[in-house]
Amino acid sequence: MAEHPAYPVGLRLTGRRVVVLGGGQVAQRRLPALIAAGADVVLVSPEVTASVEAMAQAGEITWKRRRYQEGDLADAWYALIATDDHDANTRASAEAERHRVWCVRSDDADAATAWTPATGHSEGVTVAVLTSSARERDPRHTAAIRDAVVEGLRDGTLVAPHHRTRTPGVALVGGGPGDPDLITVRGRRLLAEADVVIADRLGPRDLLAELPPHVEVIDAAKIPYGRSMAQEAINDALVEYAKQGKAVVRLKGGDPYVFGRGMEEVQALAEAGIPCTVVPGISSSISVPGAAGIPVTHRGVAHEFTVVSGHVAPDDERSLVDWPSLARLNGTLVILMGVDKIGKIAETLIAHGKSPDTPVALVQEGTTAAQRRVDATLATVAETVRAEDVRPPAVIVVGEVVTIGPGA
Repeated sequence: MAEHPAYPVGLRLTGRRVVVLGGGQVAQRRLPALIAAGADVVLVSPEVTASVEAMAQAGEITWKRRRYQEGDLADAWYALIATDDHDANTRASAEAERHRVWCVRSDDADAATAWTPATGHSEGVTVAVLTSSARERDPRHTAAIRDAVVEGLRDGTLVAPHHRTRTPGVALVGGGPGDPDLITVRGRRLLAEADVVIADRLGPRDLLAELPPHVEVIDAAKIPYGRSMAQEAINDALVEYAKQGKAVVRLKGGDPYVFGRGMEEVQALAEAGIPCTVVPGISSSISVPGAAGIPVTHRGVAHEFTVVSGHVAPDDERSLVDWPSLARLNGTLVILMGVDKIGKIAETLIAHGKSPDTPVALVQEGTTAAQRRVDATLATVAETVRAEDVRPPAVIVVGEVVTIGPGA
């Protein structure tokens, strides 16, 4: 008799009785999904793993500490049979057949009336993969297909645009330190769904090349400012495109809220009644030193790290940084946007007690193919920057942690 393919279906198990026989590794893997589906789970097993026991103690499942007995599957909607007793499994499977309970068997897929697909989730979508017949069952193959589809949906390489009416809005996405692989999964997916991308110069530029041709990419540095300040013009552009009903992504380098003026844009959008989603990004303050082999903290060396902006000099009346206090700290000092002010910063730190021999590392174009590291001390850093022609963007690390990594 010809074998027919399995019929795929999504079970709605909320509040419905599901019986699991066996408390080993199979049950441990399957129970979380059943609990998440809202099922009324009854587990029958004399022994269970520590994780399964924790689920029972938390009240997520009901645990009957005994072996399978005839009648356990009465009134069940679905059953998972996963004991190490083949005879008990066969008897339970027969009971399920009599009561018309869909039944999965971990020990004998051919004897089951249902199979568990390889499943994954991405933004409200469940991906479930089944082989077409018992003869062709290959769990590793179905899992690999599942992983490929879910990963593609998450990172945007598998584009599945929404066709429902979208509410105008803006996603403020932190692009990370520069390497396109270091953007978050959610950020990459939102980029793939965008109609308009307004990008900073320091955003991960390689990501823009992956966008479909219909996406309008706007360089924030080239928005015509007229009589407005640059940030005001960017805010206006975000509001204007969102009001046109387009999906707008504001792609920023690092994290939007770490010296990224992200809150200014969120406030402008809120005032205009435009919803905004903020997607955090990996800040260059920790990722760039890490990429250069420098830990910002290390046991016995630094128990804290401080991140400051160096875009204005210490003697500038606009500076909000307490440089004398920073000079007294024992931990790591990370300076962003401070290449052209590092000479004055070093002088100020030394003047307030920091040793001139304090190690300094400058990491230019961190996490990209152009990354390079230049080492100095507070006493020599200004001249080193000139001699080595260090240019922005560069992250400056001050402290003993500079000397302990493999790149030191």
